[in-house]
Amino acid sequence: MFALATSPRNSGSTDDVSALANTSGSDSTAMVVPPTTARHLALGKQGEYLAARHLSELGFVLLSRNWRCREGELDLVVTDGQTIVICEVKTRSGSRFGDPAEAVTKDKRTRIKRVTGEWLRTFHVGWCRIRFDVIAVYVPPGEDVRLRHIVGAF
Repeated sequence: MFALATSPRNSGSTDDVSALANTSGSDSTAMVVPPTTARHLALGKQGEYLAARHLSELGFVLLSRNWRCREGELDLVVTDGQTIVICEVKTRSGSRFGDPAEAVTKDKRTRIKRVTGEWLRTFHVGWCRIRFDVIAVYVPPGEDVRLRHIVGAF
């Protein structure tokens, strides 16, 4: 099993979408999040929650969620005790912009691999098996949620 400690290089989780906007009205520099952006962020958060729950049901242990560094972000980092699995989660409410997994382009895969190296260095993880998965989450309005887990996507 992998043991992790918190690190000053990890800017932490972005689990709270409300942190993006100051709703108290007391700060004149508060960021205003347009409603469409807020819905988009909430949809992504919902997809990541569903993906994390799916992985937990499969027996994986969550190591990091929304881990960030200067190179980028990892959505979910999980382990089964033998392999570290980096999961990129893509969520869509419809098919207008194509299949969610199609959004994981070559550039995105390269960035994820680079960020994974930083994650491994930050948490002092030595040699281990690493796998890159994609979880596509479909949340169509008024329909059942569908999740597609692509094991070893890249």
